[in-house]
Amino acid sequence: MAGVDCHVAIVGAGLVGASLAAALGRAGLEVVLVEPAPPAAPAAQWDARIYAISPAARDFLGALGVWDALDAARIQPVARMAIFGDAAGSRLEFSAYEAGIGALAHIAESARLAHALWDALGRTPGVRRLAPARCADLAVDARGATLALEGGATVRTELVVGADGAQSWVRRAAGLTARATSYGELGVVANFAAAAPHGATACQWFRPDGVLAWLPLPGNRMSMVWSTADAHARELLELPADRLCRRVGEAGRAALGGLELVTPARGFPLQRLTAESMIAPRVALVGDAAHVVHPLAGQGVNLGFGDAQALARALEGREPFRDCGDRAVLRRYERSRAEAILALRSVTDGLARLFAAPGAAAARARNLGLSLTDRSALVKNLLVARAIA
Repeated sequence: MAGVDCHVAIVGAGLVGASLAAALGRAGLEVVLVEPAPPAAPAAQWDARIYAISPAARDFLGALGVWDALDAARIQPVARMAIFGDAAGSRLEFSAYEAGIGALAHIAESARLAHALWDALGRTPGVRRLAPARCADLAVDARGATLALEGGATVRTELVVGADGAQSWVRRAAGLTARATSYGELGVVANFAAAAPHGATACQWFRPDGVLAWLPLPGNRMSMVWSTADAHARELLELPADRLCRRVGEAGRAALGGLELVTPARGFPLQRLTAESMIAPRVALVGDAAHVVHPLAGQGVNLGFGDAQALARALEGREPFRDCGDRAVLRRYERSRAEAILALRSVTDGLARLFAAPGAAAARARNLGLSLTDRSALVKNLLVARAIA
């Protein structure tokens, strides 16, 4: 293959990149997707990496024909959420029923989402998957961009999209810089079977040793995400299964009774990342290539799906005389995402810092804030509206 001409070349076939490729292909654009390692078929055991998919993201995946392809028996709707501060009586609750929606979120496994998207791309006209394939060089001129791949192949395109994660090759090749700050924490994830039913409730505790989240899975199972300091995280990862179950159960106030480990614990580093810009000449960034936020709100992947939707809308709605890499089109995309990204980044970073702050005054402020918010139906509805969008 000496070269390929297309409207859009997407580097990275993770959840965000693959969803963008599917959306653009369904809109009639010619898309080339470059991916070093296509997703493997998911294993039978429960995936340690799960996502809380917002209603808006679920609708997006549904429109792409992906959501209905998932095994419904492995998806768990979230009907309620309870958030606990680090003082007795400090609590904030959300209810899908009170908000007038079917579910606050749906819990789904990362590997199964990735595989369903990859399969959908194989049925999407106009999408060509190059995998395994790696980028070697990027050249941009007034008429388009050229991606050189390892092995000598080239892709000639109007627009290159970086959907290749926090260490984005596209971002670096386009000359875009990013500010990355480590939280000095790991996110420890594992799945458990519980003695008591979870009642479709997600729980989150802001503790002195980090933020602990229990997300409901089908049956009496739950998925844990414990965002905690590196030293404590490594201690948790080294615990034998029975001691880890006891430690996690005690930290969650025995809310689900006894626990049994289903999926071994894993840890991943937590950082905040912000690209200086989401666009460059004939280049756009989506998902973690553009922004990484603290996982305490569980909205990172939904923010990325929002990027994919916004970029697809900008490209579909461009004027006939503009190509996909036109700067005005890309600026429209970047402006459309500014508010949502800033809001989520501010909330997650602010909460992480607030609950990590030492001292009695900070403790009183954060716990009082939770309690006051819980008493205001208006504020709670506004927060739910933001979270599900």
